Amino acid sequence: MAPGPDPNSVGDGAKRDEATTKVPSKDPKKKDDKKEEDLSEEDLQLKQNLELYVERVQDPNPDLQKAALESMRQEIRASTSSMTSVPKPLKFLRPHYGTLKEFHKNMVESDLKKLLADILSVLALTMSAEGERESLGYRLTGSEGDIGSWGHEYVRNLAGEIAEEYTVRQGEESSIEDLMDLVQQIVAFHMKHNAETEAVDLLMDVEDLDLLLEHVDRTNFRRTCNYLTSAAKYLPGPDDMLVLDIAYMIYIKFEEYPNALQIALFLDNMQYVKQVFTSCTDLLRKKQFCYMISRHGITFELDPEMVENEVDREMLQDIVNNTKLSEGYLTLARDIEVMEAKTPEDIYKAHLLDGRASSGPSADSARQNLAATFVNAFVNAGFGQDKLMTVPSDSTSGSAGNWLFKNKEHGKTSAAASLGMILLWDVDAGLTHLDKYFHTNDNPIIAGALLGVGIVNCGIKNDCDPALALLGEYIDKEDSSVRIGAIMGLGIAYAGSQNDQIKSSLSPILNDAKAPLDVIAFAALSLGMIYVGSCNEEVAQSIIFALMDRSEAELGEALTRFLPLGLGLLYLGKQESVEATAEVSKTFNEKIRKYCDMTLLSCAYAGTGNVLKVQDLLAQCGEHLEKGDIHQGPAVLGLAMVAMSEELGLDMAIRSLERVLQYGEQNVRRAVPLALGLLCISNPKVTVMDTLSRLSHDTDSEVAMSAIVSLGLIGAGTNNARIAGMLRNLSSYYYKDASLLFCVRIAQGLVHMGKGLLTLSPFHSERLLLSPTALAGIVTLLHACLDMKSIILGKYHYVLYFLVLAMQPRMMLTVDENLKPISVPVRVGQAVDVVGQAGRPKTITGFQTHSTPVLLAAGERAELATDKYIPLSPILEGFIILKENPDYREE
Repeated sequence: MAPGPDPNSVGDGAKRDEATTKVPSKDPKKKDDKKEEDLSEEDLQLKQNLELYVERVQDPNPDLQKAALESMRQEIRASTSSMTSVPKPLKFLRPHYGTLKEFHKNMVESDLKKLLADILSVLALTMSAEGERESLGYRLTGSEGDIGSWGHEYVRNLAGEIAEEYTVRQGEESSIEDLMDLVQQIVAFHMKHNAETEAVDLLMDVEDLDLLLEHVDRTNFRRTCNYLTSAAKYLPGPDDMLVLDIAYMIYIKFEEYPNALQIALFLDNMQYVKQVFTSCTDLLRKKQFCYMISRHGITFELDPEMVENEVDREMLQDIVNNTKLSEGYLTLARDIEVMEAKTPEDIYKAHLLDGRASSGPSADSARQNLAATFVNAFVNAGFGQDKLMTVPSDSTSGSAGNWLFKNKEHGKTSAAASLGMILLWDVDAGLTHLDKYFHTNDNPIIAGALLGVGIVNCGIKNDCDPALALLGEYIDKEDSSVRIGAIMGLGIAYAGSQNDQIKSSLSPILNDAKAPLDVIAFAALSLGMIYVGSCNEEVAQSIIFALMDRSEAELGEALTRFLPLGLGLLYLGKQESVEATAEVSKTFNEKIRKYCDMTLLSCAYAGTGNVLKVQDLLAQCGEHLEKGDIHQGPAVLGLAMVAMSEELGLDMAIRSLERVLQYGEQNVRRAVPLALGLLCISNPKVTVMDTLSRLSHDTDSEVAMSAIVSLGLIGAGTNNARIAGMLRNLSSYYYKDASLLFCVRIAQGLVHMGKGLLTLSPFHSERLLLSPTALAGIVTLLHACLDMKSIILGKYHYVLYFLVLAMQPRMMLTVDENLKPISVPVRVGQAVDVVGQAGRPKTITGFQTHSTPVLLAAGERAELATDKYIPLSPILEGFIILKENPDYREE
């Protein structure tokens, strides 16, 4: 609507004359005409008032000045409360900003000058030039009033300027006290107004996160800590640890112990873990903590300080030792009705293929039987029964002994050990079944039985150490296969336990001149597993000396790779602690020097997401070298190990690997599929699946083998139909090539691992925590796959059993206060990242309601669908104790 011509035009003219006499207007007059005709009555009124105030402020009479400043202030305040567009007063005062600045300069010090400074500080919000920080300058000279009354946008702008100013002052080393007072006010304002993320950002900028502890309260501590923990992934060290420390303290302050425990485990800080136990008095909650620790897979001793009552302490220690895992897993299996044993033929589904594959070599070849042994072991893992090894010996179908002897020499080792896998986590039954093999004179069978004992005890701790008692006697036997069985068994059973007794029996082997190379390699690897992430000096020394003692010829052997790997595992995820050892590794023989360097670097930064290390490793992958160099393999795996910790880095790593695949040398290409397998382990992403499917038909058979094994890894325990179909087709495509067919079979076994109830992912607790032993097992297998032909297709195929370290039920099982399973309805859906979102957004999407126990796929989250019970841990994974909700009323 055009304004009526009469009244306004007169006013306009007069008004404009007045304006031009005082303040030379920046705009040419024509533009002014246009603008002012569009103003509504009240805007015009406002504009005239403001211009009047600007005049009055410059009046010599202090009373008039004060009145004008007060009125101006009220106008601005009334309008800045909401910030959808630039508030009118600020818009109209723009032309006068310069005038007021000049006037402020020449004013004498007084309260009025401070008032004017306040107003200028707000005007500077829209007026000041980039980087001048005028708003902050005027704020610091102004009155000490409440900041918040000028509105959110103003406070936000100030926070940004404070961060810049802080950096400048740190450079000049001048005082920052006045800034810190302001920071206090701003943080308090943000915390009151649900802007926790902004408060945290400001405090990170001024490096004073301790202030948070004063300002968090019951209403906002969860959101604050969520933001802190998710921001930590993207911060450079040591800032990330500081941020998590603060989150831990906040959780402890508000008695949110399960979350505090998670952060303590993430920081690998046993003092903190202990503090969680000592601060909490409720026995039930302590039981839940024990379940969390056992899932993380670390060895942890409870002492009287943490749990006073001895009976209670023993019960809790049992939970930490994971003795209940087998029971819970079988409960899940019965509930889902998959108890019945499966045969390898059920997995291969050869009848679905056209005639050509099934009419292949029908005779029992040893290689095919060996593959069937592994498939059978993976598929029936932990179920305690199968149709090859545990069938009673008097049955008509022939005895377990028969299957054992359908394997050749070293094949018998894997066959006997597969019994350990089938009886996984069930120590008593496992030892009973395996006992009969100790009485034969057939060395490979004894070796397999020893390895089987190690596998049964994987992740289960026991006060009477049955594994150590049995295997300890065999470490120094004559036959090297028996020794390897015992050594590898100890490595698997005691991974992460830092058991000094084993160290004293394995260390001498490393420096024994008479010991064969394979025994030394496995001893180094087992020590690396047992002391994973401990940075233990003595073990490191022993392995370093063993590496230095190797002759030129031995350094060329495939198994020598396990020595640097054992060394790397000692520093798994420990970042800078590796530097001294890395220096020493530069003195090694040049054949192994680079390999060692890459392995140490990738292990030390595994799961940290450290961008700089990713760049270093990428640079290594990009070099074009002669054939003899083997260090690029670990560099490619290292890329995946470092980047696997958070989603963003993971996607970027997958993209980088595409490039490496296109331009890299042959030995780099061989490692790429394995790196992809690690990045998406037990999480079959379609893009990665397609890449691997393409590579599985590669002309280079090593690339094809790696790709096929990786297809098994990304689908591990998911029963993924698409991968299963791909592998079936591959089995008919490669039916003439024994080695590739063997890989296809192994991959089929992995995809159907535990009949779809297990996962290999080393991450748990909503991808926050990384289990070091699990990662160690996977990385060992991948390093072995770098030289598939001589290790896995040679006589060391039992290296595949290192995967048992990463096998965990992907379940959520609810138990009552007496730890008996109960069934409650839960919703399972895709997890949604809600960090920093306003309100109370839904944490899962596209959910289905099931009754527990339930399976959780990668990226899924569960929440209770009933108010009848309260879960004792906010993250519903693994064993969850429910306590009855006292406020619950039946509808």
